[in-house]
Amino acid sequence: MFEDIFLRKKAVSEKLNAYGFQKIRSGYRYSTNILDNAFALEITIGKGIVPDTKLTEIATGEEYVLYKTDAAGTFVGEVRTAVTNILQDISDCCYETAVFKAEQSVALIAYVREKYGDELEFLWDKFPDNAVWRRKDNKKWYGALLSVSRRKLGIPSDEIVEIIDLRAAPEEIENIIDNTRFFPGWHMNKKHWYTIILDGTVSVDEICRRVDESYLMAK
Repeated sequence: MFEDIFLRKKAVSEKLNAYGFQKIRSGYRYSTNILDNAFALEITIGKGIVPDTKLTEIATGEEYVLYKTDAAGTFVGEVRTAVTNILQDISDCCYETAVFKAEQSVALIAYVREKYGDELEFLWDKFPDNAVWRRKDNKKWYGALLSVSRRKLGIPSDEIVEIIDLRAAPEEIENIIDNTRFFPGWHMNKKHWYTIILDGTVSVDEICRRVDESYLMAK
């Protein structure tokens, strides 16, 4: 129950705090009342993908669990909808898409968020593992994160890796492409874009510097 709401999502601690969650030993906890204060809802976010929910009827002090089952009926449906709406709001406000899991991908997402305030945009329903960063002022892309097999980059391996596409001046791209550290832009105009595999071959510090350069190029 409720798994779809948190599919491919990851909680962000700063956003949880802003929403009103309290830090506890096992994670974070949030409490609110629903259905005209008939029930007290307690939501705990721990190690599991889906938060734990506990619903208590305020008048009796008894826990209500039917909303977690396949039980049918108008009342249980109203309760289930109320809980679902709260969880969906928490997912929208406090979670981010967690498609990319490579250590360097996570570091770059955090870097861009802190420096530019930009979040990855997932623009293609058919390609949920592809996302881009866009400048706020002109909506031009300055970076893309994607998941591809090494073979797509000309490497004899079917291993799926996470990559970043960045902008650069054509003369620089001509000089840096070595098909070891820097590759022609995957699914991009290869005159203006190049690709780095996020496997540690290029340091995070250098990639961050190149993200900054790509951001300026997009202006």
